[in-house]
Amino acid sequence: MTQTSLIFVTHPEVVIDPQVPVPEWPLSTIGRERMDVFAKALEGRPFSAIYASAEQKAKDGAAILASRLNLPVVIDPDLGENDRSATGYIAPPEFWEVVAEFFGRPHESIRGWERAIDAQERIVKAVRRAAADETSGDIVIVSHGGVGSLLTDHLQHVEIGRGSRPSHPGGGCYLVIDRNSLTLRQDWRTIEDGFQI
Repeated sequence: MTQTSLIFVTHPEVVIDPQVPVPEWPLSTIGRERMDVFAKALEGRPFSAIYASAEQKAKDGAAILASRLNLPVVIDPDLGENDRSATGYIAPPEFWEVVAEFFGRPHESIRGWERAIDAQERIVKAVRRAAADETSGDIVIVSHGGVGSLLTDHLQHVEIGRGSRPSHPGGGCYLVIDRNSLTLRQDWRTIEDGFQI
């Protein structure tokens, strides 16, 4: 069986606007520039499919990749970030305190947010569906840091909140997963690191 990869990338920087619902935030100029650098690094590899969450920032990132790789984008809402619509935008540092509670109490709904255990189950199933795509090459998924962390916990076989995390504060990090076995081949790197496996 040919070894193919699934690249799970978190969107980079966004335009933060408290007056706009978080899922509608677009990539910022910096985020677009960073994603374009990553897209250039992916050129020449045998990518056969691009998946993205339905959130604007993920769709923006996927569109940049699609333009470089000459592929359509498949939108899967289950690739979205953990549902935080109960609170809407929360400014730092309070936001990070709530995030810590989200990962620290995964079986509870923190302030009405989707439970971490449910978000993890959802993202794992969505990644499995993408990996089962009928195409035969590498696949890239553009998604989000929170569910990316939950996916990592699953792949590293650790409790929620105990796995490795994306390191860049603005997002724009990626994992490499073996598409056939759905095992982790490369832990988090930033998109500036280029693409290496």
